[in-house]
Amino acid sequence: MRFLNPKTDFAFKKIFGSDSSKDILISFLNAILDLSGKNAIDEITIVDPYLAPKIDGMKASYLDVRVKDQWERSYIVEMQILNVDGFEKRVLYNACKTYVGQLEKGEAYADLVEVVAVTITDFIMFPELERVVSRFRMRAEENPLIVHQDLELVFAELPKLVKTVSDLETTIEKWLYFLKHAKELSVIPKSLAIEPAIVQAFEKANRASWTEEELDAQEKREFWIYDQRTMVDRAARRAQALGEAKGRAEGRAEGKAKGKTEMLLRLLLRRFRSLPRHIEDRIQKATNDQLDEWSERFVDATSLNDIFEPHL
Repeated sequence: MRFLNPKTDFAFKKIFGSDSSKDILISFLNAILDLSGKNAIDEITIVDPYLAPKIDGMKASYLDVRVKDQWERSYIVEMQILNVDGFEKRVLYNACKTYVGQLEKGEAYADLVEVVAVTITDFIMFPELERVVSRFRMRAEENPLIVHQDLELVFAELPKLVKTVSDLETTIEKWLYFLKHAKELSVIPKSLAIEPAIVQAFEKANRASWTEEELDAQEKREFWIYDQRTMVDRAARRAQALGEAKGRAEGRAEGKAKGKTEMLLRLLLRRFRSLPRHIEDRIQKATNDQLDEWSERFVDATSLNDIFEPHL
């Protein structure tokens, strides 16, 4: 079997957002939100089911899957491959817009229910955090136990999942492994095959289940993503090269200034035996131009004032 890349928006939408994807979504949401028992999701409604993309409509972007559970709580599930400017603000904006959009004019605020935005990224968003899955809610600064429950942002960073297929333990690790590696596989690994919903996801990712129109759109989307990543990589390399060149130039200038500072201090100590602390501090903090000016004054100076306070 050959599997398509589930990280592209078309494939992700079909796998998780089709009318027949309910078991897949329920398993994924329960796993990433760590829901079980009476708190587990067991029924969902897909708000915007997947539609086959139009080949000519490459401007259209199927960004997310929107879901409601048996308690009418809303979920936005999104796959993001490119780390674009303002991405995290867009996630928050979409979650807030969904929360506010629950009410019609005149309806009571008490009718508002939870909104959870689940975002899977193919890049590192939070290098300072070690966990693959991070969850964010509004908490009281004085007492973190006081949590505002109605809005939650959940991020899963695929590059942080470094386990091999034989080391996978939890259901969410298996789901994230599927998203990260399905395109590279030709068979369903045994550790993933024990999860019925993940098997269904593999079946939806199987090239044989796609129409020619869908395959064409998927291929064009992958080409577009490749081009975007290439441009970003090139820009990053150019910026790095410019930064390194600037760093070398600044390093040379810094080294030159340090040499001037040390030379002026040695000359002053040889002539005046000792220096007040404030004079040393001025020299250490001086610019290149100041050091040059003081060194010129040193030649004819008979006192420190002649050098540092020549007009007094």
